[in-house]
Amino acid sequence: MERTLGILELLACEAEGLPLAEIAERLGMPRSAAHRLLTDLARYGYVRQVRDQGDYMLTTKLVSLGLGFLGEMGILDAAQPLLDRLAERSGELVRLAVVDGRRLTWVAKAQGATRGLRYDPDMGAVAKLSCSSSGLAWLATLSDEAALELVAEQGFGNVEEYGPNAPTTVASLLEALRETRTRGFSLTVETFAPGMNAIAAPVRRGDQAALGTLSIAGPSIRFTKERMLALGDELLNVADELAASTSASSLLRAGRPSTASQL
Repeated sequence: MERTLGILELLACEAEGLPLAEIAERLGMPRSAAHRLLTDLARYGYVRQVRDQGDYMLTTKLVSLGLGFLGEMGILDAAQPLLDRLAERSGELVRLAVVDGRRLTWVAKAQGATRGLRYDPDMGAVAKLSCSSSGLAWLATLSDEAALELVAEQGFGNVEEYGPNAPTTVASLLEALRETRTRGFSLTVETFAPGMNAIAAPVRRGDQAALGTLSIAGPSIRFTKERMLALGDELLNVADELAASTSASSLLRAGRPSTASQL
């Protein structure tokens, strides 16, 4: 099971596919075992070969399952109108992430940019908690101990991949969380993605555990710190509206961090 899931997670990050030998090498398994698992995954429709004896890549079956699940949960119906409104007002990318156990996953979005530079990543990605605006917004709702526990498990984002402003020490992370709590929303400048700025607010009812986060992200050339601060109140208001509408989604209601140290 671990090897099968490892193949799926690896191929999810390789849109062009990978050859058998590289899959086996990167996952540290014999080629014979990798070939057997890939054959089973292909038989059930989760993987296909680009050509005979060629690279293996994912099909859309997993995507269909995920979208079907979100549709059944009602999360898209409840959230999309609010995301669309915030995207229109901000002119940037708006995303909703949900707390799923001990991680934060982006599940819905609305694009407000109609021309020029656009930041529009795929959904389903797991947020890097230590350096994404969404991750910081969620961690700020927890105690410092609980937040550090989650980051220790996932690891800090390194500056080579996530930019020079990414927190890489406990002290810098705690300072970012302190600022987020004071402001009410997180703010990252050219962190997580090159040349991108973002703000995020937790989606929560009162003092209850956060159900997820709502974020706005855009190119730093136009989504400046001044612009982000000006949109802060709007972001918080929509996050509150979203929290109030979560009765339509059992996924959002169920979102809870399973850390050992809660507030």
